[in-house]
Amino acid sequence: MALEWLTLVAAIWLQSINGTNSNFPAYSSELKRILSTSQLNLNNLASANDAGKLFGWISGLAAAHLPLWLVLLIGSLLGLIGYGVQFLFLTGQAPSLSYWHIFLLTALAGNGICWINTVCYLITIRNFPLDRQIAVGLSTSYIGLSAKIYTDIVDVVAASNSPSDRAKAFLLLNSALPLLVCLVVAPLARDAVVGRSKRLSRGFFAMFAISMVTGVFAVVTSLKTVVAGAVPSYVILGGMVVILFLPLIVPAGEKITETVRRRCLIAVHDDGGGVTVVEKDVESIVEGAGVVDEMGPLMMRNREGVLELLRWSHSLPPSASSAVFFHLTPTTFFPGVSGW
Repeated sequence: MALEWLTLVAAIWLQSINGTNSNFPAYSSELKRILSTSQLNLNNLASANDAGKLFGWISGLAAAHLPLWLVLLIGSLLGLIGYGVQFLFLTGQAPSLSYWHIFLLTALAGNGICWINTVCYLITIRNFPLDRQIAVGLSTSYIGLSAKIYTDIVDVVAASNSPSDRAKAFLLLNSALPLLVCLVVAPLARDAVVGRSKRLSRGFFAMFAISMVTGVFAVVTSLKTVVAGAVPSYVILGGMVVILFLPLIVPAGEKITETVRRRCLIAVHDDGGGVTVVEKDVESIVEGAGVVDEMGPLMMRNREGVLELLRWSHSLPPSASSAVFFHLTPTTFFPGVSGW
């Protein structure tokens, strides 16, 4: 279960940096100045990102035939090319580009967003089949945090407040940050191998609480009239980083629970009619019952007594041993579980 939650955290991180199109107003004025284009053409350039998303179905076809980590990296590379070439253009390190070159690069970057979104949807749907609507909605909500994250980083790293420097910083982040995050979470872009799925209400309640804290922090620190001069930019950025790591509490707690969970001994009949005592996880005891019960001290004592009886009966003649097993019922092993 910890791995399932970890894949959801990975999807949250991916979505939180995948809203690169929301940064267009931050560098559009600089593009307009260098291209010497009209406001109408600039508006059309803003729609190029959405035009690239019209070809998002290509990422779906790729995900059907390629591993998810590769789909993820392809999407980040498309963004690296689309925004990276524009960054080089603004800094004068690339040949002069025409308006249509910028249009195609923006469309390419917009298509890269679809590739990352596709991976996020697939890992949340596959790893949370009973709660896929909640998992997808929760991860997608973090895409609204993208503009805030990029702005906080630019406020710290930009050498000055000049529009030119900030425009270059936004384009550099648009090209590099998604690639870095994708490289970090690529090992988690896969299906979690679990025996069966179950509803995970407590974990989702914790995730909801964390997302609400994240939203309140983002809104409050965005109010310049409240934080201007009172809180340094690097403190706000540090707080945002801590907030983004808070979802790790859920998989960490689940991992600790799995580690300290008590294991029990159960008797397994082999093909030769013998009884073998093996150690198994609590969740693997009830196979196909559809209900997983935590084993308390009373149930542990009951099972220990049954195992002693099994060991004793195994030493008896076959007829006597059969008589003992005949009187053992399913509720002897699993009290409180009915419908067998």
